Amino acid sequence: MRRPAVRHTRAALSGAAALGLALTATACSGGASAGGGKQELSGQTVTVAGVWTGVEQQNFKKVLDAFSEKTGAKVVFSSTGDNVSTVVGSQIEGGNAPDVVMVPQVGVLQQFARKGWLAPLTADIGAEAKRNFAQIWKDYGTVDKTYYGLYFKASHKSTVWYSPEAFSQAGAEPATTYQQLLKTGHTLSDSGVPAFSVAGEAGWPLTDWFENIYLSQAGGENYDKLAAHKIPWTDRTVVKALGTLGKLFGDKSLVAGGGSGALRTDFPESVQQVFGPEQKAAMVYEGDFVGALVTDELHKQVGKDAKFFPFPSVDGGKAPVVSGGDAAVVLKAGKNRKAAMDLVKFLATPEASSVWAKAGGYLSPNKKVPAADYHDAVTRRIATSLTAAGNSVRFDMSDQAPAAFGGTQGAGEWKLLQDFLRDPSDPEATAHKLEAAAAKAYGK
Repeated sequence: MRRPAVRHTRAALSGAAALGLALTATACSGGASAGGGKQELSGQTVTVAGVWTGVEQQNFKKVLDAFSEKTGAKVVFSSTGDNVSTVVGSQIEGGNAPDVVMVPQVGVLQQFARKGWLAPLTADIGAEAKRNFAQIWKDYGTVDKTYYGLYFKASHKSTVWYSPEAFSQAGAEPATTYQQLLKTGHTLSDSGVPAFSVAGEAGWPLTDWFENIYLSQAGGENYDKLAAHKIPWTDRTVVKALGTLGKLFGDKSLVAGGGSGALRTDFPESVQQVFGPEQKAAMVYEGDFVGALVTDELHKQVGKDAKFFPFPSVDGGKAPVVSGGDAAVVLKAGKNRKAAMDLVKFLATPEASSVWAKAGGYLSPNKKVPAADYHDAVTRRIATSLTAAGNSVRFDMSDQAPAAFGGTQGAGEWKLLQDFLRDPSDPEATAHKLEAAAAKAYGK
């Protein structure tokens, strides 16, 4: 499986600090317990691997430091880069497997489990997860009825970011329905600012657009079926959702540069077009990580220069909440399984999530994390929206698909939705092409 949509933003979000950090193992300090922990793991080492680099790696290190202070264990983190499957597979074959891996996709977790690489999480971890998480997060960490993955970090991919200045000048208001969104877009365009900057240079933002519309319009049950390819992409619900998306993509007054311009726009540029020095659009749809890019790269103030509203409801459905996330799994081939399980149990607590929440650039699916612990008011609002959605949250659909369909540049869903952005006039033909690509990738 390829990296999830949020993973494509890592370099952009890390800022200049990331450039100065080597992607080498980082040892986390142990020492006496600041919180009066029992130090029952003193002298033991736990190795952890994950995709994080730069600021994200630094902030996760703070979480691991808290575990060290509590238990006495030494924790060593190493970055795999984005090729988690390849790197971890090589480490297992070489007899040097980490104890814990932070897995960035449902599909990767399922792949690891079915290869027999994962140890089932303990009953204690399951009980902690039941207390602190909506059931849907435990479901996404479960493969063939066995619980393998504890979701520790999440993203919220149902946020529409906008320029308050552009809205004020046009007399526009945030939308609560898709029809209002189109109407608001025309109000903005009539004022001289194109409504949306769309990042079409890579296919992943386009899959996120589709998923939000489909979840709201077709509902969670159909979303789950389509994600598992239990209904075909030629289903009437898919054709209808493509048609709804096409109303925006096909309107040149709503998309900055039209479809051809959007296909030349990468994700960081789409954010810059709205919040950079030369404003070319009033809104950009993507996840909560837009805020970090606004702050770190464009040096604007989120909450003042950049605001968001929830992705609007479509045709009377619920407002969608599409998410992604990173799950902690324990490898059978690791050398310290008991301490690894203790670390994962710690990651299931509000205490662990609060460490990163206070540092910023983080959302937790843990509903027990105090809202006040989040770094700023905007993140607080996004995090509350995510946990309040409960079992209505759905994991990014393309991240659940085989990489050949849902995660490969120039192929599958990415390529076909780029083609649809270029010419959205025939949703039914696009649906047939999507089904052909999905059937091949799923082996049907």
